[in-house]
Amino acid sequence: MSHSQLEMLTGLAKDARDQAGKLLAHERQTEQQTAAQLQSLSQYRAEYAERLQKAMSEGIDPATMYNYQQFLASLDAALSRARQALIAQQQRVQQSQQHWQQEQRKLSSYDTLATRRLSEEHRRLERHEQKTNDDLVTGRLARQRNEKPH
Repeated sequence: MSHSQLEMLTGLAKDARDQAGKLLAHERQTEQQTAAQLQSLSQYRAEYAERLQKAMSEGIDPATMYNYQQFLASLDAALSRARQALIAQQQRVQQSQQHWQQEQRKLSSYDTLATRRLSEEHRRLERHEQKTNDDLVTGRLARQRNEKPH
């Protein structure tokens, strides 16, 4: 794999990781909104149940009682759906988190490969430089021996 190919793969991996990060952020934001909606709905249900209790303590006719109970039942059904939606959203967040981690590992692998390549290139250059220096020293010593009168 050439250096430019590795750079291209690293760039693609960064883009994929960044996209996965954006998706994860969006999923987390949606999770927070879903949790807030569930909280609001729960609070509304509690307030409505409290109104029913107050109305019952003050006296309430059967038709009004029935309406309260029907509305509470519809709130309970909405709460159930909201809880299911939150669970589903939490699963999407988890999947997005795993996808981001996978993309991050891929990018780290390419970075590690690039670092190794760079280290190998430095070692190769150092060996070449050392060999060149050794050859120069060897050549100088050989000339000095040849220049000495016998």
